[in-house]
Amino acid sequence: MAYAALLSLAQTLEQILGSRVEIRIFHDENQIKSFHENLCFLLSFLEDSSPRNTESMTCLEARIRDATYEAENIIELHMSKETLSESATYETEDITEFHMSKQILSESACQGVISCFWEIIAALEIMLPMFHNSEKYESLQKVIKEIDSILVDVKMADMNDIEGSSKSSSSNKSAVVGFDNDLMQITDPLCGPPPEFKSTSVVGIEDTEEVVNANDRNDVLDLQPRNSLHATSSKSASTNKNSMVGFEDDLLQIKNELVGLPSRLKFISIVGMGGNGKTTLARYIYNDSYIEYHFDIRAWITVSQEYHVHELLSHLLKSMGDLTDEMIRMDTDELKTRLYQRLKGYRYLIVMDDVWDAKVLDEFRRIFPDDNNGSRIILTSRLSSVAVNDDSSGHIHHLSFLSPKESWKLLCQKAFGKECCPPELEEIGMRIAEKCKGLPLELVVIGGVLYKAEKTRANWEYVAENVKSAVNGNDDNLMEILSWSYNHMPHRLRACFLYMGVFPEDYVIHVSHLIMLWVAEGFLKPNTHKSLEEVGKEYLEELIDRNLVIVRDRIYNGEIKTCSIHDTIRELCMRKAQEEKFLYVANQEYDISSEIMENQRCLSIHSNGQTAGINDSTIRSLLYFTESPLPNPLCFQLLRVLEAGNINFSEFPIEIVKLVNLRYIALSYSWKFVIPPSISKLCNLQTLIVFQGYKAKRLILPEELLKMPQLRHLLFHNGVLLCSDGPQNVNLQTLSGVIDFKLTQEALRTIPNLRKLGISYHCETQTELSFYCLENLVHLHQLESFKCNVTSCYCPYVPLPQNLAFPPNLKKLTLSGCRISRHNMFLVANLPNLEVLKLKEVDFKRNAWKTEGEFSRLKFLHVEASHFKIWEAEAAHFPSLQCLRIKGCTSLKCIPSGIGEILTLQQIILDRCPPSVVNSANSILKEQEDWGNYDLKVHVNSNSYGFTDFPGSYNREVKFRGILKELRQGLRLQEWCKLQVQKIHKDLSRDARKGMKPHWSD
Repeated sequence: MAYAALLSLAQTLEQILGSRVEIRIFHDENQIKSFHENLCFLLSFLEDSSPRNTESMTCLEARIRDATYEAENIIELHMSKETLSESATYETEDITEFHMSKQILSESACQGVISCFWEIIAALEIMLPMFHNSEKYESLQKVIKEIDSILVDVKMADMNDIEGSSKSSSSNKSAVVGFDNDLMQITDPLCGPPPEFKSTSVVGIEDTEEVVNANDRNDVLDLQPRNSLHATSSKSASTNKNSMVGFEDDLLQIKNELVGLPSRLKFISIVGMGGNGKTTLARYIYNDSYIEYHFDIRAWITVSQEYHVHELLSHLLKSMGDLTDEMIRMDTDELKTRLYQRLKGYRYLIVMDDVWDAKVLDEFRRIFPDDNNGSRIILTSRLSSVAVNDDSSGHIHHLSFLSPKESWKLLCQKAFGKECCPPELEEIGMRIAEKCKGLPLELVVIGGVLYKAEKTRANWEYVAENVKSAVNGNDDNLMEILSWSYNHMPHRLRACFLYMGVFPEDYVIHVSHLIMLWVAEGFLKPNTHKSLEEVGKEYLEELIDRNLVIVRDRIYNGEIKTCSIHDTIRELCMRKAQEEKFLYVANQEYDISSEIMENQRCLSIHSNGQTAGINDSTIRSLLYFTESPLPNPLCFQLLRVLEAGNINFSEFPIEIVKLVNLRYIALSYSWKFVIPPSISKLCNLQTLIVFQGYKAKRLILPEELLKMPQLRHLLFHNGVLLCSDGPQNVNLQTLSGVIDFKLTQEALRTIPNLRKLGISYHCETQTELSFYCLENLVHLHQLESFKCNVTSCYCPYVPLPQNLAFPPNLKKLTLSGCRISRHNMFLVANLPNLEVLKLKEVDFKRNAWKTEGEFSRLKFLHVEASHFKIWEAEAAHFPSLQCLRIKGCTSLKCIPSGIGEILTLQQIILDRCPPSVVNSANSILKEQEDWGNYDLKVHVNSNSYGFTDFPGSYNREVKFRGILKELRQGLRLQEWCKLQVQKIHKDLSRDARKGMKPHWSD
């Protein structure tokens, strides 16, 4: 986490450099710039260097982390107090008092920060020899000297200032700022002897681990007097030799890849998260009798995170039974030659298990001969990026979790061996299996616990209620195995990964929400060519490629909409995060104490968790996934993130405006809710989300909002926002949930880079939409998504203005409650980048839509119009359409037959549509099947039964199952034939030894 700490500090210094407020941390702005540049180098250095997880390196990174965070705490606390003091000065006009306060803070903060930086230098100097062979060794050495030189210059300037004011002070580098434990008040280090710097030592790290382990043990031991598990035998469940459970279809598919075409050399990658059975599946295939017969040579190596090519080559030759003492003494190139010669001319199968780096494949590709004889390479990896996938030589097989039925079967096998589960334990056992969420490794651990315990209902009920404790308390190897994924992770991803632990168990995480939080926390390194949100999406994709994050839903273009993590991975996140002093999750009121919370950056409150007794200003993030009230008073002076969307407020909590470091706020409200103009004091605010709660009315927003320069996202429900002419807000990307927002040219000039806009218009009496200047929408050149909802008390459908024009970059358009003319639809059709079009509760002129123009890039079309009767369209109108959804079109006669001829069409979804529309979809489906197109799916939602697959879809499923059955039968026949040939060869060899002539008639 040293990387995350340095990145956060670099962003804070960058904020100082761009601030108009005079803040004296260093004596010269150039020193700040130079130090910032050196921090950026350290970030690049850590980013480029491979993770080194030795004990000494972990300790040194912890020292850098703690010193960096403490320096940042001092700087931001100083900035916070200066900002508040400046604000108070303008109100009281007590200028003298303000400048005196500012001077004291500056001297104190300056020396405290310098002391922290000396600690960073000390850690870097110890770390330097470890990178002696690195390309950046000299650059790192130079950076250390430059930082040291800067600090010496600053120290000398300090001494000159002190001497000039007739003050005496020690010039010792270790003089630091002190803190009050309760309120983190800065004390003057010039008064009295300076306290020692509280750095993290090896002892400190071990103490932290002991606390965590003790807590884990107590979770189990505290319950044992009443519900302890009574062991019946010390015999391990792992000694039972059982057949593989689950993965039957995976086994079949991979075997078919191994023995089928093409005959050229092929790589088969088995990819999945740690503990989900990749190695087990590969081992089962490797030892299969048919596979053993099919290949002339088989060999297995385990690569792991750290490897040496010479050792891997030796292990391969040893696995083949060819390694000699002479070969052990050979160099790497000689071993490569010997291995190539050994494989040349033979059909071979090589398994490379637990691959973490694609470079190892580059090393071995050239020594695996391709004799066009069906040789194969299997590799297993947690990283999708390592897997080989190209048309010529690769196939990737993503291994999913076990089904509930397979999970129960595996649990039974590990808990009972060859015996059957007693009927009275089946229901409890299925609950236990379900809680493992299909992860084989966790099921094996729990199965071992149950195997050693008495088979009583009380014991099994205890395990069902304490699955996590049972897993963590009975097999440390589980977390150790999963920790490999974290230890091998690039530094830039670690904070983002650990942050996944803030969410409750089984929580469906919206990606847009997650990335807003990452941005606010400062986890994302800025990129000159990409927005922070784009960088966040790339980081998330990397975590998915590492099989640590599960994709739940994707949108039309393949982008991830929602995601989640497995419970065991979540447990890993929480453990590692607490060790790194990064995150603590409170589930119960007694979970929170000052000792546990000391120096934690983030606090996440789940059900029953309370924060009434917490008053620690070092907390940067406070996330509520419960309705518990906020602490009173709210004294988290360094708070960046306040996620309180589950708490319902009757009025705006005014103490929030004093938390000037806030970057992210999410609230819910009831009744009438007014956000005061004083919110503009939050000069660092990036995201403001206000949800509607119980009996909520309109939300009144101040016009100062759009003048806050750091704002990136504003999301409301029925928010009234007035916009006056003012400075440009170049960072604002999202403005959603506002009502009656008038798109004047003056207003749009203040938000030129807006990407998402969502507006509701309530047209009273004879007000027309033209009053709101929608024609100016075309001037938002960066706009990609526009939602417009119209309601009126005098007219069911308000006509769209004829002069309405949309910006050309628009990708997603939603129109609701309006009347759409032929001219309007023609303009929409000719938008060059439009990919999603949603027409909700709209009205077409004369209840007909004669499609004109070409929706060239449209992928998703949603049509919802109760009076819509006639639709004329051809395939040429929608050349890229993938999904058509028709909802509530109760008057529509049929779907145009030409829709079925769209080559890209994958789904037709019908929701509350008449039988005639359903029949037309059925006709399209049958016609496509007659042409051999089985990709199209039709889903029908009836009022009573919900979504169901259309009969044609069921027929395709039956056909697929038939094909799969034939494939199984064909593979078995192929195996049988080869085994018969093998038998004949053996008989011929036997007859030849006996001098007998072969009997061909046999």
